[in-house]
Amino acid sequence: MGEDRKMEFGDLLKVIGEFGRFQKLLVFLLCIPNFLTPFHMFGQVFIVTEVTHYCNTSWIRGFGWNLTEVEELNLTVPRKSDGSLEECRMFTPGQGSLQFNSTEKCRDGWVYPEVPQPTLRTEFNLVCDRKNLNDISQSILMAGVLVGALVFGPLSDRIGSRNMILFSLFLMGSFGIGAGFAPNLYVYIALRFVVGSAFAGISISMAALSSEWVGASYRPLAMIITHCCNAMGQMALAGLAYGIRNWRLYQIVGSVPALCLFFYIWILPSSARWLVTRGKIEEAKKVIRRAASINKRSVSEELLNKLAPEKKAKSGDVLDLFRKPHLRKLLLIMAWVWFVDSLVYYGVSLHVEDFGLDIYRTQLVFGAIELPARASCIFLLQWLGRKKCQAGWLLLAGVICLIIPAIPKTFPIAVTVLAVIGKASLGASFSTTYVFSAEVFPTVVRQTSLGFCSMAARIGGILAPLVGLLDEIHPAIPMVLLGVMALAGGILCFFLPETRNRDLQDDMTASPSSQPSNKAAHSSIENGPVEEKGKNGIVVTTLSTRL
Repeated sequence: MGEDRKMEFGDLLKVIGEFGRFQKLLVFLLCIPNFLTPFHMFGQVFIVTEVTHYCNTSWIRGFGWNLTEVEELNLTVPRKSDGSLEECRMFTPGQGSLQFNSTEKCRDGWVYPEVPQPTLRTEFNLVCDRKNLNDISQSILMAGVLVGALVFGPLSDRIGSRNMILFSLFLMGSFGIGAGFAPNLYVYIALRFVVGSAFAGISISMAALSSEWVGASYRPLAMIITHCCNAMGQMALAGLAYGIRNWRLYQIVGSVPALCLFFYIWILPSSARWLVTRGKIEEAKKVIRRAASINKRSVSEELLNKLAPEKKAKSGDVLDLFRKPHLRKLLLIMAWVWFVDSLVYYGVSLHVEDFGLDIYRTQLVFGAIELPARASCIFLLQWLGRKKCQAGWLLLAGVICLIIPAIPKTFPIAVTVLAVIGKASLGASFSTTYVFSAEVFPTVVRQTSLGFCSMAARIGGILAPLVGLLDEIHPAIPMVLLGVMALAGGILCFFLPETRNRDLQDDMTASPSSQPSNKAAHSSIENGPVEEKGKNGIVVTTLSTRL
């Protein structure tokens, strides 16, 4: 009998409010770190811009000739067919003379005549043979994200998502500032690797903390709101990078805000659900009372005393996913979708300077267009369904990536407009993927499946900067490759089941498409009182807003 009187946290959440003032405040607090992360993930694009450069040939002054700077360059640096100076070659110096029929690589570094402020490219000479180190360093940042997901994900389960967020913010801020004082490129790359790991810790923990406090029917809405704040951060990035051209100062200014969130120690709530699972019932009661008070709800001590950890079904593993043909198909297709989302999204975002227009304005538009694109998912996912939206976004992005290389570079506006549309569709695709993936897998293997898919996305992020290196073979290859992969992902989506208005599947015996429809509970944006009966027989009236 005593066991029957226990109350699970999901039922108690309906009593204190599933998306009241407390949850809205929590989502707002989580939006701020989401706003800051673009400064780290995309900022290097603006501190490694292309600049005019040529070999440092000051050695000619040792000959004792009285030459002007123009004469020195004419005698030491060969010219291209268009009359501009060669960037990576110089004439071979001899004993008191020059060999005009022989050239060699730059010996003593490079000169950057048009750079008033030091950039990462000019200070660490990321030109010519060292040019590819820029893309490699971005890939190492993404590798940090992968390692962070592997390390901080399980650690978050042990110490709690709140503590993980605070720790990750400290890492991101302190190591980000440290990168601004890096004495060489390799120290900079190592510090940025830690920043990438911290980004993973923040992302995983924020998603967990939000989902553990927000009612199931409001979780997609909360997720999309935080995604929109990330888009706003991309817009702010354009202004910050435009105003601060010194790369060290930019790195410091972009990182300090993460440390300024130290006040989260006092206001960011722990997950009551996590506290309950850890047996910290009294601490959980304290947080629940606070949430109920902010939501202007009352919760009796009798109900709190019934609080108990939720019973969990035995989880499956990756092998279970591969044993069942329909689950194997779902896993491989969704993993490819996550991989393509990340690869193409970062592939386009990290090569904003390749589209021909001012990169600051382009970045501003990139962020601005993501706001309506991501917000539209709230309505389109219900109107068109998850499968059609996911396929449509990827197909649109794929077609655009294939069109861009066909447009001459003399039409940069047309290229940029297409790139902006593609970026918007990829942002919406990412938001759709989060919702779709959570619904398509059975409960007993959902976390395992999402972990596998997230791993695929991280690999895509690592490869995204490296795709740009293929332009040395042919300038069209990177975009064509991204386009083909996005099209393949869009086509594969049609082999997935539709999960709109379907109950979540708990076991592995049937596909989601065979689940009963729950249209009344999942109508497009239901705004009205809904009576739900908890497991303790308590009827709670809530305001439902469902995807």
